[in-house]
Amino acid sequence: MPEPGKKPAFSKKPRSMEVAAGGPAVFEAETERAGVKVRWQRGGSDISASDKFGLAAEGTRHTLTVRDVGPADQGSYAVIAGSSKVKFDLKVVEAEPAEPVPAPAPTPAPAEAPGIPGEAPASATEVEGGSPSPEGSSSAATNGPAAPDDPIGLFVTRPQDGEVTVGGSITFSARVAGASLLKPPVVKWFKGKWVDLSSKVGQHLQLHDSYDRASKVYLFELHITDAQATSAGGYRCEVSTKDKFDSCNFNLTVHEAIGPGDLDLRSAFRRTSLAGGGRRTSDSSEDAGVLDFSSLLKKRDSFRTPRDSKLEAPAEEDVWEILRQAPPSEYERIAFQHGVTDLRGMLKRLKGMKRDEKKSTAFQKKLQPAYQVNKGHKIRLTVELADPDAEVKWLKNGQEIQMSGSKYIFESNGAKRTLTISQCSLADDAAYQCVVGGEKCSTELFVKEPPVLIVRPLEDQLVMVGQRVEFECEVSEEGAQVKWLKDGVELTREETFKYRFKKDGRKHHLIINEATLEDAGHYALRTSGGQALAELIVQEKKLEVYQSIADLTVGAKDQAVFKCEVSDENVRGVWLKNGKELVPDSRIKVSHIGRVHKLTIDDVTPADEADYSFVPEGFACNLSAKLHFMEVKIDFVPRQEPPKIHLDCPGRQPDTIVVVAGNKLRLDVPISGDPAPTVIWQKTMTQGKKVPAGQAPDAPGDAGARDEWVFEKKLLCETEGRVRVETTKDRSIFTVEGAEKEDEGVYTVTVKNPVGEDQVNLTVKVIDVPDPPAAPKISNVGEDSCTVQWEPPAYDGGQPVLGYILERKKKKSYRWMRLNFDLLRDLQHEARRMIEGVVYEMRVYAVNAIGMSRPSPASQPFMPVGPPSEPTHLAVEDISDTTVSLKWRPPEREGAGGLDGYSVEYCQEGGSEWVAALQGLTERTSMLVKDLPTGARLLFRVRAHNVAGPGAPATTKEPVTVQEILQRPRLQLPRHLRQTIQRRVGEPVNLLIPFQGKPRPQVTWTKEGQPLAGEEVSIRNSPTDTILFIRAARRAHSGTYQVTLRIENMEDKATLVLQIVDKPSPPQDIRVTEAWGFNVALEWKPPQDDGNTEISGYTVQKADKKTMEWFTVLEHYRRTHCVVSELIIGNGYYFRVFSHNMVGPSDKAATTKEPVFIPRPGITYEPPDYKAMDFSEAPSFTHPLVNRSVIAGYNATLCCAVRGSPKPKISWLKNGLDLGGDARFRMFSKQGVLTLEIRKPCPFDGGVYVCRATNLQGEAQCECRLEVRVPQ
Repeated sequence: MPEPGKKPAFSKKPRSMEVAAGGPAVFEAETERAGVKVRWQRGGSDISASDKFGLAAEGTRHTLTVRDVGPADQGSYAVIAGSSKVKFDLKVVEAEPAEPVPAPAPTPAPAEAPGIPGEAPASATEVEGGSPSPEGSSSAATNGPAAPDDPIGLFVTRPQDGEVTVGGSITFSARVAGASLLKPPVVKWFKGKWVDLSSKVGQHLQLHDSYDRASKVYLFELHITDAQATSAGGYRCEVSTKDKFDSCNFNLTVHEAIGPGDLDLRSAFRRTSLAGGGRRTSDSSEDAGVLDFSSLLKKRDSFRTPRDSKLEAPAEEDVWEILRQAPPSEYERIAFQHGVTDLRGMLKRLKGMKRDEKKSTAFQKKLQPAYQVNKGHKIRLTVELADPDAEVKWLKNGQEIQMSGSKYIFESNGAKRTLTISQCSLADDAAYQCVVGGEKCSTELFVKEPPVLIVRPLEDQLVMVGQRVEFECEVSEEGAQVKWLKDGVELTREETFKYRFKKDGRKHHLIINEATLEDAGHYALRTSGGQALAELIVQEKKLEVYQSIADLTVGAKDQAVFKCEVSDENVRGVWLKNGKELVPDSRIKVSHIGRVHKLTIDDVTPADEADYSFVPEGFACNLSAKLHFMEVKIDFVPRQEPPKIHLDCPGRQPDTIVVVAGNKLRLDVPISGDPAPTVIWQKTMTQGKKVPAGQAPDAPGDAGARDEWVFEKKLLCETEGRVRVETTKDRSIFTVEGAEKEDEGVYTVTVKNPVGEDQVNLTVKVIDVPDPPAAPKISNVGEDSCTVQWEPPAYDGGQPVLGYILERKKKKSYRWMRLNFDLLRDLQHEARRMIEGVVYEMRVYAVNAIGMSRPSPASQPFMPVGPPSEPTHLAVEDISDTTVSLKWRPPEREGAGGLDGYSVEYCQEGGSEWVAALQGLTERTSMLVKDLPTGARLLFRVRAHNVAGPGAPATTKEPVTVQEILQRPRLQLPRHLRQTIQRRVGEPVNLLIPFQGKPRPQVTWTKEGQPLAGEEVSIRNSPTDTILFIRAARRAHSGTYQVTLRIENMEDKATLVLQIVDKPSPPQDIRVTEAWGFNVALEWKPPQDDGNTEISGYTVQKADKKTMEWFTVLEHYRRTHCVVSELIIGNGYYFRVFSHNMVGPSDKAATTKEPVFIPRPGITYEPPDYKAMDFSEAPSFTHPLVNRSVIAGYNATLCCAVRGSPKPKISWLKNGLDLGGDARFRMFSKQGVLTLEIRKPCPFDGGVYVCRATNLQGEAQCECRLEVRVPQ
């Protein structure tokens, strides 16, 4: 392994290998840069090129080839580059087991465990191959005994703990029963507590799910490939449905690669059920036993493989130190390695011991173990160095980060070093290191993608077999990863080419080119932030005939038209004549317009009389009719022949002629007579009643209601237009283009000539599709169903209504979906399979023998909503003599429309009559029920209401007695109010003190023992707290306040000290005591008013008389005299002094009245005679120590000021003991100000503290008493 703080030299490491005897073994390694010197070793000795070993180097690639491998070549090898060393193993397998090669075994087999040494390499190879079968993996579940079913939760099989070697693969599986689930369950995989593995899916981690239709079980798998040491740890699988939730924890242990010379210690020391401790007979029983650590301690020495002494670990190792430094995932491996029998007890002791970590010499503050950031945001990684001038390198996955653009920003602020990563993407999800010299600290950055939301959901579709289906859904992010599922099973490209997936920006499409009946089901698009669900209904091709062809009787040279109408306008067909396909020509024409197919035969001849059929393509049905040719025989009659109408109508009452509305009506009436008769067409105008849709036309009823009275006859004589009459010598033709309802009635044909007349009545009936029904009405709306009711149409079209067709759609959609395939006979229907929370509309069609009516108007929009569940956590919050205060939480299921409110009821214990506590509903989740009888025992219940009605009630478990509960008064004084409360003049004072007590206590405030007076101080009381409020504080408000809480003869008190501080007044009596050379000595007196707080220092300023610009000479100066130096000769100076306290400097300054001039020296300098003065002075305290009272846990300081010459030696003592060697006390001395800092004092730090100053002239000391209070 590379040394700490250095980059690993290998980018690709050689791996252990198993080779058959006689073959070559090739090991490859790649270095990070070219030109690195690489050494190969075997058993600790360097390998050189020879006939046996081949060494090759090409750029960064280095190869070791072992030729003609034999048992003697088996063993441990290593490759070294710089300070990095990688070990690997070579195992030789005999080609012919019957003829073993005589070679010494690398590890003698112990007598205690026969057969185990031979098994250990095979087991190691199985794990090294990358496909182990640990507990919890899919292979383990197949080969081994099946895991027991979970009788309570959602899991059928829970994922189990697993083990894998570095570089191997492992699969964890969870099975969920789906027989009782309407929708597929949602499963999430986590590592640790909060790392969602769905954002880590990639090359080394995949999530799979499938559905077994036979067993109705969902299978969810977590597959980890190329496992690393960082993959070890705790994992969690969560499964949730609409109303259930379950989770399961499991662990993954990652072991280092096991060499061929090592043994499988678990196999060697496992207690099995076989007598005598024989070898295992199958892989499935590997974990049936338990580990025998006692055997491990006794026999561990006999299983060691002989190794080179240079590679041997030290004989004595401190296991405690190893466990302290190791991560928790390595505890089990260390226990195996060092023979720890009671690992659990050792870990408990390790947890109880104080972890004495070796303090880093390079870092004062390291990186946190992990960071999380949302995609697109920025993250700052900050460390604090011990040496502010040290060089820092930032690494990402072992590669140094170079400054490029604005992606990475390196900041240096004193000892802090910061790496800022802007616009984080999934590529930034990696391990980061900060390297300083030979030390480094590491962290892991997790980039979390924001959830992808559904913007426009999928829509239900109804198609026929063979039609194209396209689902479209729009999501919130362009290029997002989505999953398409059908009935909970994911659709992939590899399974079949039936489905096509298309992305268009934020829109995702699922296309099925030719739908089949198997494609029907629920389709879902799932994103990281939700899913959209739609239903696909595939119907078989069923052709409905709206109008069949009818038999025709026509005369010579007339036109014969066969017409039919089917439901699908895209259906083509073939016309047959006597079973043979009819070929169109100039006389025979075939047309197809929309849903109507026509066969037109012009100039009919006797040869055209035959059976005609229309056969739709793709449907097993045909429509047939017969064409009758009518020959008109004209016998010789003498002249003056009376007129005659030649119709085959016995009794002169022809059958009713029925025509479909919109079709052409043509009545050919052959006539004869000589001379040629005159033809008169008349329509009888009648008055009658329409037959209702619900009553058959021949239903018995009142005879008078069916009588028709004739008022007049209308003469029809138009030769052009929609209704026209054409008369020739031998016939009269009455034509109506596009028959309408008004054309229905009795038509009278009268022929006259001088010889006589003839008359025939023809009854014409026009039939049509029904009128559209009225808008349906919706009732009994449930969670996924409703009842639809409608009325029959006002007009049935002349034919009885056969049934009704119902359709629905989502309100914002334009696609209507048919709900029934068979006609509905009743006038109501219960619609099901709707999605809760979606707004729907309904419409209905009426169908008779002619066809389907136009749709009715849409119903009023409605939303399927189920009633809410019961409220949760119903509890009694407070009770008085007449009131009860209740509180609860919203129900777990509110319904898609939200809650309208809550109703509260109560009843007597043992009674059944519930009384409403309030009229209407309340939107709050708490309520005070008033006017209750004192002493009554009542039960309370709360219901949640929504548009679907009230839900289940939540009832108190025990009756509640309406009676006040006496509670002692108690003030809950906050910690910050237990010290002296300091406020500045003019600031508001707002002191809130919570309290307890029942009934409501009486609160009294006093100041210095006197009741509060004045309007400036106001008291506000509530049932749970009291507030002292001062709008603008003044110095007069300082003092000691006491609050008293009283209930009957019980009371509680608390004392508050309020200190109002202000700026100090300026110093007094400033004067110049002496001026010499470039120096001036000043002296002043402390200010008269210190602002009600301690003076913290003075600021001394000077100003040249010429400019009067003030410059600061001294700041935070604590003495009342000073010397101002470095003045300019010949100038005059003014001086002023400001006083400071915790509020700030004084508003005004004390200023010298007259300027002080610095005289210029003469031409001749006469040095004055100075007396030798003795400036030595015994120590004296100018500011002694003062007694203090502090709170335990907060740092405390003791301050004093001393003077003396020469500078005195300072020593601090506590109760007579010198504090110089105690690390908990820090001593400072600055310009004569002495400070003792006590770090987080405890009650034992209280006592008498003495500050002693000593020099050659004498000794002085001062003392104070320190009291350490414990907060209550």
